[in-house]
Amino acid sequence: MKVHKILQISAIAGTLLAVAVLSLPYYARQALIHLMPVIDDLDIFERDTVCHDPTDVWQWPIAPSYNRYRLSAEDEAYLDSLGTVSFLVIRHDSLLFEDYRNGWNDTLTSNIYSATKTIVGLLAGIALDEGAIRSLDDPVSRYIPSYTQGIQAQVTLRHLLTMSGGMAWDEAYASLFSVTTHGYYGNDLYELVTRLDVTDAPGEQFSYRSGETQLLAFAIEAATGQTLSHYAQEKLWKPLQAEKDAYWLLDKKNGDEKAFCCFHTTARDVARFGSLLLHHGNWHGRQLVSHRYMDEMLRPASYLKDQWGHDPLNYYGLQTWLFPYRGDTIPCMRGMLGQYIFAIPSKDAIVVRLGKKRHDVYDGPFTVDMTRYLDIAMKMLAD
Repeated sequence: MKVHKILQISAIAGTLLAVAVLSLPYYARQALIHLMPVIDDLDIFERDTVCHDPTDVWQWPIAPSYNRYRLSAEDEAYLDSLGTVSFLVIRHDSLLFEDYRNGWNDTLTSNIYSATKTIVGLLAGIALDEGAIRSLDDPVSRYIPSYTQGIQAQVTLRHLLTMSGGMAWDEAYASLFSVTTHGYYGNDLYELVTRLDVTDAPGEQFSYRSGETQLLAFAIEAATGQTLSHYAQEKLWKPLQAEKDAYWLLDKKNGDEKAFCCFHTTARDVARFGSLLLHHGNWHGRQLVSHRYMDEMLRPASYLKDQWGHDPLNYYGLQTWLFPYRGDTIPCMRGMLGQYIFAIPSKDAIVVRLGKKRHDVYDGPFTVDMTRYLDIAMKMLAD
């Protein structure tokens, strides 16, 4: 009799749990199924292909001293401790060091997460150069007419590019019901970001908000009349002579690109974006993004307060981080699981680190692993 009662209670509890889960919003149910984001999430979501041109591929030349450098046991252990899958060092446009771990190789694509934001920033510059965007000081409502509710009407494209648009967006990655979880796992990105209130005065203070990149992407699409994937394919991926197709995750079938997070590519191909940062928008003699725009992209938006509201902002430009490293300032792309693409002008070098997690300790706005990866790379670039 006791066993029968326990089974009854278990069945009732199971039914109640199932009802509770089914009553959750779609994005929350998906989050419970998949839990935390991973770099190999390509098959979890719908996606669009950013096609390369197989008739026009440029491969990184191999440096004469390719892979002669031997990592110390300490550096090997550090790379493994944070689940590194790719570590590349490119100098003078040639592969100097290339290391794959955890079953990875040069053909596997990784989600580069928020490093994607810099790609959106580059596309905004191209749209501006071509005249599809009239001015960075245009209100967002010029391109998205519905974006006029309350303070929304004051937000400009420049505000979005500098993360100073005041949007009510919470960067809480571990919360089931955060707007970031909604954006990543949901199927209604456009409605989500265009309907969010603006709660802070635009153009005053930097505050990292993924939703502002997503809104910028919708403005770019409206200005150009193309999907983000197709625009990136024609203006960046093919001109960069990529080796492989890339992928942009969508919120649903034939839906919208997750512009704030979810470009998938290989380590070798993502290094091409590092080259654009290094050479101010130039790819082997072809100026893909104007010098004028790149100068602003790679210059801190010091007219804003920083994220603490105290000092002038000195570590962020237009959708691009500016990392202080031992007296130097290094433009970089940065993703939530330790996806880093560094451009080092003083060494004419690019460093790519892709992996499964980042360090949790911060030094100012940056995690301490960023310095450690550059320290490792600098040993190879010392001579």
